[in-house]
Amino acid sequence: MMMRRLFVAALLILADYSPGHAQQTAAPAYGAPIDLALAKRVMAAAEAEATRNNWAVAIAVIDTTGDLVMLQRLDNTNLSSTRIARGKARTALEFRRPTKALEEAIAAGGPGLRLLAVEGVTPIEGGLPLIVDGKIIGAIGVSGGAAYQDAQVGKAGADAIKQ
Repeated sequence: MMMRRLFVAALLILADYSPGHAQQTAAPAYGAPIDLALAKRVMAAAEAEATRNNWAVAIAVIDTTGDLVMLQRLDNTNLSSTRIARGKARTALEFRRPTKALEEAIAAGGPGLRLLAVEGVTPIEGGLPLIVDGKIIGAIGVSGGAAYQDAQVGKAGADAIKQ
């Protein structure tokens, strides 16, 4: 019950105080959980992007319940990156938006700093919700490179859904 209250409070904070909140649209609803075949496609595309750029990253794909569907740690990736990738994925899922939005809210200071008080939030670029037919089916989180690299790998995975 306490986690639910913290989550709702964090959503309200993000909605009220994130930069440019007046232009934001409603976050997508949750849908059925991602299936293994689609998770494999997401993972393959993300891994291909990381490999093409020679980036050592960990990639996590979770379903709408927050449970891990797939996790890969490419060779020479820091061990901590698996935990961070899972955190980015979970944060993108729970807030129903890319983790970059939370990072920007915190960087803006002021009320956005309240996000730092929410337990379990990983407000670092590299987490993206996975969306099919306007509904969130899971999320991908990537960690190990620079934030923009993690985001690029995650976007390649998320874009694989559209193919």
